[in-house]
Amino acid sequence: MEQHFEWDSLRQLPSRVWAPLLAILLVSLAFATFGSRAGLIVLGVVTFGLVITLARAFAIEAALRDCTQELSALSTHLQSTVENEKSELAHELHDELGGLLTAAKMDLSWIQSRITEPVIQQRMHQLATVLDDAMDMKRRVVEDLRPSLLDHFGLPTALRAYFEGACKKADLQCEVAMTEESGMPKSMAIALFRVVQEGFANVVQHAHAKSARLEFAAENDSYVLKLMDDGQGMDLTDPRLRWSHGLMGMRHRVRALGGQLTLDSAPKHGTTLRVTVPKVQAISG
Repeated sequence: MEQHFEWDSLRQLPSRVWAPLLAILLVSLAFATFGSRAGLIVLGVVTFGLVITLARAFAIEAALRDCTQELSALSTHLQSTVENEKSELAHELHDELGGLLTAAKMDLSWIQSRITEPVIQQRMHQLATVLDDAMDMKRRVVEDLRPSLLDHFGLPTALRAYFEGACKKADLQCEVAMTEESGMPKSMAIALFRVVQEGFANVVQHAHAKSARLEFAAENDSYVLKLMDDGQGMDLTDPRLRWSHGLMGMRHRVRALGGQLTLDSAPKHGTTLRVTVPKVQAISG
């Protein structure tokens, strides 16, 4: 089994590796012609050992590459599954729970119109307030699970509404620059929306910014998304950034769309997050 692995691994070696190996073999032949037999044996053993070592190394590299591709595909599938489950749950909450709360509010109004005792009227008023709060909470949960504007009016409208509301809640000055688009697949729209959500969450939690700006443009062959803040910035050479779960999640979403995510930042000079996604991928998606 070990021998089978080694010889199969040899066939996986790229041409750039075979060139120096052939050169070593030619040197071995020359040494055999003009040198001693003992030296030839030593050189041959070294050459063979080098070939086997390289074969093992490239076999391991190929296995790791396959494993990485499988993990990436699994992560994409899990993200897609989660978004589908969120969408289904949002529809159920909107239709089922929304219907129940609306019916309860109507029945309460009917009862209030027929009861005149002040004490009971006061308790009914408190119950109506609780039902209103429950309906507001239901709307917020549904919007967090699946923004309705995204499905009905597209990504730019949904981004504008989310960003302006989030900036107001975080007490940040807000600037938005959007161009209209049509034909973007829902899977791409929700992925870019989640990237903005994650990026803005980082701004609120870590940047200590006073203002933020969001840009979206549909160019000739790509969509370009920018999220900028005037916060404290970050050191991009910090190795901890490589293992940031939020940043890893954003990068994976963008790569799954065939796009690229870049960060431009420096301490005390703010941060710019730029996402570029090709339209070809959008159409095929």
